[in-house]
Amino acid sequence: MDKIDKLDRKILAILSKSARIPFKDVAAECGVSRAAIHQRVQHLIDNGVITGSSFDVNPKSLGYSTCTYIGINLERGSMYRKVVEHLVNIPEIVECHYTTGPYTMLIKVYAKDNEQLMDLLNNQLQGIPGVVSTETLISLEQSIKREIPVNIDEED
Repeated sequence: MDKIDKLDRKILAILSKSARIPFKDVAAECGVSRAAIHQRVQHLIDNGVITGSSFDVNPKSLGYSTCTYIGINLERGSMYRKVVEHLVNIPEIVECHYTTGPYTMLIKVYAKDNEQLMDLLNNQLQGIPGVVSTETLISLEQSIKREIPVNIDEED
């Protein structure tokens, strides 16, 4: 990956606060041309620094009122990829991580209610070959959600 300079960091800092900001406004804030911003952003995308641009949809607005983290233990850690092949087909799973600590995997799930959550656990997750046990943690409130901070003055 190419080195990220101060201008790249400034662009990232601006875009991480509002990905929908027009490039002309980013250019004005950075003191460069709009073409320079387009070129820099494309370069950041091409090098994998910027990995997406999406909208955050409030799950509650779609009827998903229960946010849950589920720790999954597998027979063997080497079964991880095979289990992921099953998990990817469950649309309520929005994140999946291969972890250290008490669980082999940690997933984030949105369910419409506790009844749907119980169905997901009993009839889908626990039936996947290799899944030994699950532990469910229901999120009562999300207090912080943000991108990693971009320090403008730092250079790699």
